[in-house]
Amino acid sequence: MKIFKVVTVFTAIVLAITLLSFSHKEEEKQKETSEVVLSETKVAYFASGCFWCVEAIFESVNGVEEAVSGYAGGHTKNPTYKTIGTGRTGHAESVAVYYNPKKVSFQMLVTVFFGSHDPTTKNGQHPDYGSQYRSIAFYKTEEEKQILENTIERLNKDVYQGKIVTEVKKMEKFYPAEEYHQNYERLHPENPYVQKVSIPRLNRFKRKFPELLKKEKH
Repeated sequence: MKIFKVVTVFTAIVLAITLLSFSHKEEEKQKETSEVVLSETKVAYFASGCFWCVEAIFESVNGVEEAVSGYAGGHTKNPTYKTIGTGRTGHAESVAVYYNPKKVSFQMLVTVFFGSHDPTTKNGQHPDYGSQYRSIAFYKTEEEKQILENTIERLNKDVYQGKIVTEVKKMEKFYPAEEYHQNYERLHPENPYVQKVSIPRLNRFKRKFPELLKKEKH
């Protein structure tokens, strides 16, 4: 009887160790997978008018994992929606675009940027005007800077006759906007601004670049 109890306890201990080992391996596997996905994700930053509109446009692009609305390009620390509305913070409504470079390149995101707004309008995109709505393409590396400058040079020559006013700035600090601004167009389709401005702007982009869009889920 005692031998049976010892065998039973021993078996239970071995089983517990095996399960713990399996669980640990699974956790390590998930952690490694997460780290790989994270390491493959890059971030690009753009400003081209109301960030509700810009966020929705980039999130419709295949290869973009997430777009976060925020503030960048200025000199004031910890800006808010209220303070940038004064036009005195130097910041513009901006979007951080998290993307998989294996699916979409920085150059293609730049194409999306210039193809989804009017880069010749100084301090605004209709119907929003003010320095907080100006056009800015941010870079983090010299390679990204070169891509932006080359694209502007080509578009100025072939399309806009030298009228592009888009700023090319090094990304210093991106401040995420208040939570209620995130995914605003998707969460508030009944909003009059979204209906009259955001959705039509998104639809214009979709008609212009159908080959760049994520496939619809059925």
